[in-house]
Amino acid sequence: MAVVAELKEPLSSWTPELREELVRLDRNGRVGSRLVSATERVRVWHIHLAPGERLPFHRHVLDYFWSVLTPGRARSHFGDGRVQEFRYVPGETQHLHYGAGESMIHDLENIGDAELVFTTVEFLDSQNPPLDLS
Repeated sequence: MAVVAELKEPLSSWTPELREELVRLDRNGRVGSRLVSATERVRVWHIHLAPGERLPFHRHVLDYFWSVLTPGRARSHFGDGRVQEFRYVPGETQHLHYGAGESMIHDLENIGDAELVFTTVEFLDSQNPPLDLS
């Protein structure tokens, strides 16, 4: 994953809709477009984003990894005001760990010209309890 741009913006510069969504979805544990498998150990998600489509804000509290299946570009807004743009190549994988009480909230928008597809696997035996999916 190549970070192609990073800005640190005050949240006040975001649109009112984006700020409201960040607050409303603060505890959103739906980290993908579709939950495709769940066991007592893992949750497996697929993310399919058409050009211009966006996955709303969601919070990561569990250890997880993602793998991207298609090339593309994306933008994420983070709860700390960072805005990053990324370039992905198929097969890229990133593993993330969150200690007790740690988390990260962000959205994901496809800013490329082709569908962007990921698989994300969360580990339910992480140091934090999983968030509610309802």
